[in-house]
Amino acid sequence: MRIAVLTSLFPSRERPREGIFAERRWALMHARGHEVRIVQPLPWAPPLLGRAEWRELRAMPAQEIRSGLDVSRPRYLHIPRLARFNARRFAAAGLAELRAGRRPEVVVLDYAWPASAAAEGLAKAGIPCVVNGRGSDVLAVAGEAGLGRELAHNLRTARHWCAVSEDLVARMDELAGARRGVLVPNGVDGELFRPRDRAECRRALKLEGDGPIVLVVGHLIERKDPLLALEAFAEAARSLPEARLAFVGRGPLQGALEGHIRQLRLEQRVLLVGEAAPESLAQWYGASDLLLLTSKREGRPNVVLEALSSGLPVLATDAGGTRELLRELPGALLEQRDVDAIAARLVTALRSPPDRELLRAHARSFGWEVGLDALEALLRTATGDVR
Repeated sequence: MRIAVLTSLFPSRERPREGIFAERRWALMHARGHEVRIVQPLPWAPPLLGRAEWRELRAMPAQEIRSGLDVSRPRYLHIPRLARFNARRFAAAGLAELRAGRRPEVVVLDYAWPASAAAEGLAKAGIPCVVNGRGSDVLAVAGEAGLGRELAHNLRTARHWCAVSEDLVARMDELAGARRGVLVPNGVDGELFRPRDRAECRRALKLEGDGPIVLVVGHLIERKDPLLALEAFAEAARSLPEARLAFVGRGPLQGALEGHIRQLRLEQRVLLVGEAAPESLAQWYGASDLLLLTSKREGRPNVVLEALSSGLPVLATDAGGTRELLRELPGALLEQRDVDAIAARLVTALRSPPDRELLRAHARSFGWEVGLDALEALLRTATGDVR
């Protein structure tokens, strides 16, 4: 199939770790013999704006080849706090870029908002499309962003949609008023994320000491609630004097997190690592004793799959698609967002960890092939090819 992907989230030379899961999915579809083209409209960044994020946007190339995929990045006018206007401009730039190339058989509007805004233009052009939901692009957009009506209209116009978790599929079905959603989960790279020798990983990361390490991976944003993870660790640390906490990620809450670490006097026991490339992240999983995830809202968190595939125990709040990954692992889901309750479970999990090979075996059922098969079937349905 000739597949075009219109998306706001994809890795680039300047932001190589942003949307790695999307690059992996489409590279694997390309490896299956499909022609895949990526179109990622970017906000026009005025030269006089000096913030790092604007400098990165300006530096992103208009054309790039990544993992064998042709990536195009047209520019559009983006005005902060004008979500509906921005979505329309994003869609217009994407559609113009698509018209400039070979006509696709199907377009995947990957990352439902703002990409789904292109559904109407594609319908007028007679090109079938599928909207793909990944998490906040559905939940936050239809929730606090107040754009549920617009997203629902886009879904009905597209007529086909999918998501990475059962929870998201149900939400998209609810919005559109039709049960047409398909589960197309992400997978995990079992070769990269595998059990490793803990001592070797710690040496490679220059980590001293043999005490347990609790790992938190993700953007330092409100939705991930890193402050809850810190507070729970601080309480658990009373019973675990050698334990340390490591945050891998960056985000707007970093300053607040640093201040809270000082307030709790945990400067010697909490590490702020910043972002990590996949190879380095795999070593962090190998060096650690437990992954802690305290999100308020999730799609289907890749970090949980990566940790399990690495043989690393997981303790996670029951948010969105997280339950789908952990419901068969006793003790892995946190029913309460309570500091004391999480701390108690942390202590128990570190003192009595589950068998790592069992975790690895559980992760094998979430390989990429399942999701790719479902995606191919959905795209054939959308194009009318049901062979």
